[in-house]
Amino acid sequence: MKIGIIGTGPVGGSLAKNLAALGHQVKVTNTRQPAELARKAQELGASPATLQEVVQDVDLVFIAVPFKVLDEFPKDLFRSLPPEVIVVDTGNYYPFRDEKIDALEQGQPESVLAAEQLGRPLLKAFNNLLAETIASGGTAPGTPGRIALSIAGDDERAKQVLSDLCNDFGFDVVDGGSLADSWRQQPGTPAYCTELTAPELTHALANAVPGKAPQIRDQIISELLQREAWPTREEVVAGNRARQLGNA
Repeated sequence: MKIGIIGTGPVGGSLAKNLAALGHQVKVTNTRQPAELARKAQELGASPATLQEVVQDVDLVFIAVPFKVLDEFPKDLFRSLPPEVIVVDTGNYYPFRDEKIDALEQGQPESVLAAEQLGRPLLKAFNNLLAETIASGGTAPGTPGRIALSIAGDDERAKQVLSDLCNDFGFDVVDGGSLADSWRQQPGTPAYCTELTAPELTHALANAVPGKAPQIRDQIISELLQREAWPTREEVVAGNRARQLGNA
């Protein structure tokens, strides 16, 4: 596939490197100067591109930037893409980083607002895995304990294409419902960064409680920011499981 990725941070970089290793044609963009972007792209096995170029002549686009950045994109960046191009939102809203956004504070699902801002239907995926998990947590189909991710969206064809890609990437896939249901995999929910198997993730999505996740999210972030050293992947997952699964 031809894949464009906006953002080369931990999530975008992990996606780019693994997808390129699988043989896909990947191009990436970020806000760095051209020479620095070129070095980063080479490191990831991808090609550098401008923001306008990264969404052109592709089958799929991953958006991997902080939520507040979405409103800074050119208004026609996605509106002019052919309808068959799949656009995937991998991001999450964190008020301490993105500043408070009234619509999200009032309960609008993050990716529903993102779709409105971009003027484009979206899928929500990869947002409920840690970057380290995306980078190295994938395993072969049928592996006991294989980690699953959920995909929310309204386009069944697009969801199937992305599901096949995720399976190749090393993860089982659970249908997360419509884009309006994507709140069930946002930060603070039982499905968020808890590294569950497909049956466990299905249960976690079903047992998410409306309005409960933001408080849990903010409490976890507050505790993380007070630590002298950032926890390991295993510590983060264990902490999320204790807080989020226990509050399903």
